[in-house]
Formats: sequence, C-alpha cells, structure tokens
Amino acid sequence: MMITPVHRSRDIERKPEYLQPDKCVPPPTRSSLGTMWFIRDGCGIACAVVTWMLVFYADFVVLLVMLVPSRDYVYSVINGTLFNTLAFLALASHFRAMLTDPGAVPKGNATKEFIESLQLKPGQVVYKCPKCCSIKPDRAHHCSVCKRCIRKMDHHCPWVNNCVGENNQKYFVLFTMYIALISLHALIMVGFHFLYCFEEDWTKCSSFSPPTTVILLILLCFEALLFLIFTSVMFGTQVHSICTDETGIEQLKKEERRWAKKTKWMNMKAVFGHPFSIAWLSPFATPDQGKADPYQYVV
Repeated sequence: MMITPVHRSRDIERKPEYLQPDKCVPPPTRSSLGTMWFIRDGCGIACAVVTWMLVFYADFVVLLVMLVPSRDYVYSVINGTLFNTLAFLALASHFRAMLTDPGAVPKGNATKEFIESLQLKPGQVVYKCPKCCSIKPDRAHHCSVCKRCIRKMDHHCPWVNNCVGENNQKYFVLFTMYIALISLHALIMVGFHFLYCFEEDWTKCSSFSPPTTVILLILLCFEALLFLIFTSVMFGTQVHSICTDETGIEQLKKEERRWAKKTKWMNMKAVFGHPFSIAWLSPFATPDQGKADPYQYVV
C-alpha cells in the first residue's frame, strides 16, 4: 500500500533527472577520507578551549586553594579524588563529543548512479540537499557550520565544536551531566571553605593571601553556579528529547512525526546502547545502536 508523504520544506524530487545529479561531484573514496572528525570553526575551537580552561581553573582552585591547605587529610583525599574523577569524565566526554562523527551523510552522493541504485518505484520520494549535494535520509538536517547533512541532528553546539546528532548524543549528554556534577560539588566545597575560613584565621585556611583567596573563591562560585544552571537545563532537555524521540530541530520546526513511536526505555537504549549497564556512564564505551539501516533515503 502506498503512503502519500506529507509536505516538508525540503527539495522533493521523484526522478533522477530532476535531482540534477550531473552537478554533483561524487564523494571521495574511503581511502582518501580522514580518520578523525574535526570541525575547523574558529568560534567553536575557541569555545572548546575555553571549556577546558574553565575546568582546569576549577581544579586549580579546588586543589591548591581549598584542599591542599586543609588539615583534614581524609576530607581532602575524598573530595579531591571525587572532583578530579568527575572532571576527567567530563573532559573525556567533551573530547568524544567533539571528535565523533555525529552522523554525517556522505557528501555529494546525489549522483545518477547512486539514485538509480535506489531503484525508486512510482510514488516514492527522495530528498536532496542543494547545499552539500547529498541524498538526505529521513530526519536529517543540514548544518551550516559543519557544512554537512547530519542524521537526527539536534543542534550545533559551539562548546563542543560539533553537531549533536545520532552518533555522539550520548557523549554530549554525559558531558552536560558531569559538568553539572562538578559544578555542584565545587559550590558545596566553596560554601564549606568560607565557613571554615570565617571560623579560623584567614591566613591559615589557604596558601594564598586572604584577598587573593576571596577573589579566587568568588570567581569559582560564579563559574560553578552559571554552568550548573546551564548544563542542568541542557541535560534535562536532552533527556526529554531522547525519551520523546524528537530532536531539538524537530521540536522547533514542529515537524509532524513520521517515524514509529517507541517506549522511553527503547529510546534511551537506542542512544546509550544495548543493554543497560555501567557503560551508559562511560565516555569510552561506544553504544551499540543495533543494525538498523541509518540511510533510510526512500519514503
């Protein structure tokens, strides 16, 4: 039974000659492709560098201003280990989110040979992106920064200098979660340290002078509060997006759902991997997203 596709604001073509395949340069061979995904965007690179510098600054203040001068050895070891573990996981998640291909569609694959290989039947529709000359899978959108069509693109995040898409959404969610956790942890430690310094002599509660200590702690407090709010909101919206199986772009454009509805648990496993395990929390574990064909070109 033939299903009539709903209207979408993308190029809709039914025959190979209408797609103008002669104007598309065939995609490069696999051997000529780079092995690492990296977006050369000045703003994104600057934001990524700032992100790492802010984490290192927080670690500097936590260790050298609050924990090392503390006379409570157990308190310092426990909090130092916990904070640095969370910070390491946050930076590792950021690294994976930045350098993982988010789900880019092969560029320039709208060639006559490829279109004919799809063996289109009467009434079937394929979508061509005029910007990167690609045949777009369903739910793919073009990113003007990455200059590629990205499968299940949620948004382009300058803080990770990459799109958040089908293949790296797990790492972005972990990044926001771990940043929120270290921000909360830092705020709690700053609060305890201020109380300790008020009760004791300020010259004994830090290796730095009292004015320098106060300035460093206030800056860390402001940074932690700001990023706690920001990353908590991002984490919540990402989890909601995963559970509803609707990307940020699809919500913004209010696109009509054309894909099969699944349970929230199935949607979570599709992003974080099958089955549920501690690997969900690890940025080093690549999720097994099943054997579904990611290139669903024909509607």
